[in-house]
Amino acid sequence: MAEPESKRLKTEDAPYELIYWPGLPGRGELIRLLFVEAGVPFTDRSKDPGEAVGLVTGLMSDNGDDANPPAFAVPALRHGDLLISQTANILLYLAPKLGLGPSEGNGVYHLNSIALTLIDGFVNEIHETHHPIATSQYYADQKEEAKKRSKAYTSERIPRFLQYAQRVIDAKTSGDGPWLYGGKLTYVDLVLFQCIHGTKYAFPKAMEEMEKSGKYDGVFALFKAVQERPNIKEYMASDKRCSYGDGIWRYYPELEEE
Repeated sequence: MAEPESKRLKTEDAPYELIYWPGLPGRGELIRLLFVEAGVPFTDRSKDPGEAVGLVTGLMSDNGDDANPPAFAVPALRHGDLLISQTANILLYLAPKLGLGPSEGNGVYHLNSIALTLIDGFVNEIHETHHPIATSQYYADQKEEAKKRSKAYTSERIPRFLQYAQRVIDAKTSGDGPWLYGGKLTYVDLVLFQCIHGTKYAFPKAMEEMEKSGKYDGVFALFKAVQERPNIKEYMASDKRCSYGDGIWRYYPELEEE
């Protein structure tokens, strides 16, 4: 059934609200960067720790409302009467509205495929390097397993996903310039930027080796191109950008030891 025009307009004119855990870049950062690049204001509920924790835990325990089913976890985006979760899903929704992706055609799904793959490799899998047994256990309780997982990740998985990103850049669909798709910056370039930035923090030795290898020059050139975009550069140097900590991207020196 088609959405009533009056309700659709109400949603389109509504402010954006991001709900996420406080104090960490995490998956929420992939969404923040779209708003930053586009220069579109949004309310970031993670900025008030006392409010953020209550919003997140409440969202993860309630049964939704008349218009929205329950969300499993954050990040979540509220836009008017709509509440949606899952990072890639939120990116897919926001991209055309913020001028960072097409609203129709094959490109919608091509970009989503790229985003899903990058999130698999540099978000989901990197989280498993420091929590390979169970997310409910402390890192200290699974350190030896984490060392084994990290060795496999840095020697096998990082090169594989970097190679994928380089293949996308080298493909005809990349177009002109350093970008992943269509000859212009889209939201997947911002996703790749954060993925590389976070992985550089978590595994600096491995990423330095990858960069020096010369095999992924296009990937690191794209990273630098995004880094120099005016809105991104200003944001990264500001206190609006969360520091890394006990989130997705963590730095444990022992995980890069032989």
